[in-house]
Amino acid sequence: MEIVNSRVDEVFFNNQKFFIKRDDLLHRDFSGNKARKFYYFLKSDLNSFSKIISYGSAQSNAMYSLSVLCKLKNLKFDYYIKHLPNYLEENPSGNYKKALENGMNLIIGEVPEGFNEDELFIVEGGAVKEAKYGIELLANEIKLWAKEKNINEDKLKIFLPSGTGTTSLYLQQFLPFEVLTCSCVGDDEYLKKQFLELEIEKFPKILEKNKKYHFGKLYSEFYLKHLELKEQTNIEFDLLYDSLGWIVFEDYVRSLKEKIEDIDDYRFLYIHQGGVLGNATMIERYKRKFTNI
Repeated sequence: MEIVNSRVDEVFFNNQKFFIKRDDLLHRDFSGNKARKFYYFLKSDLNSFSKIISYGSAQSNAMYSLSVLCKLKNLKFDYYIKHLPNYLEENPSGNYKKALENGMNLIIGEVPEGFNEDELFIVEGGAVKEAKYGIELLANEIKLWAKEKNINEDKLKIFLPSGTGTTSLYLQQFLPFEVLTCSCVGDDEYLKKQFLELEIEKFPKILEKNKKYHFGKLYSEFYLKHLELKEQTNIEFDLLYDSLGWIVFEDYVRSLKEKIEDIDDYRFLYIHQGGVLGNATMIERYKRKFTNI
């Protein structure tokens, strides 16, 4: 399997021009930021391992990507979760269903404190130092695109929402452009703590949110933003991260317009990190909660 250079689309969204790096189209089974994070393992000889062990939520994008990796590498895959919702257990869908089909062994319980020599442990969300190899490839693609478009270093703003923040953190190390992000899983302090885990001092810029959101909770504005994006750009985005990401990024661009006279000289690049497989479950949840949307 090869992870090829993803294209960049130009779109107009709410009368503003944006460029979108389509990492969601990298590969049918291995795409988005997880394809970048796990690129090192994809290209490595893992014959000395019998299984990969990880943990997280029951609809994690990383869970699905690791199940694909294990299937490709002929490895067993143990995945630990704290809780499996009854509805999902009775109606498998999204990342959960696909990971099970790929042979994932789901375990409800605590992650072991130690592992055997032939077991490869990967922390939640792929927040590992090995992620830098695939993310550097992404950075190189962006630099090449910016050079072809003749975009100055101080005129390009790159945005992507963060879970663990691994992708945005490493991108900032490899790029001369400013990388912007927002915290989605926890608050901004949680995100900074995640940055520090990878022992890198140069952080991307964390944009403030206009209100406090709880990860995984349903917000009508998220669903409406999802529909708005799909209607205007004809691109499907992830409901967990991208809806909040676009809300924050649009707010930032609007505020920048008020401060800068030569705003037309700036270019705004949004990195689409995939994750749309989980939308099926999310949309069903939204329909059950908000009967009027």
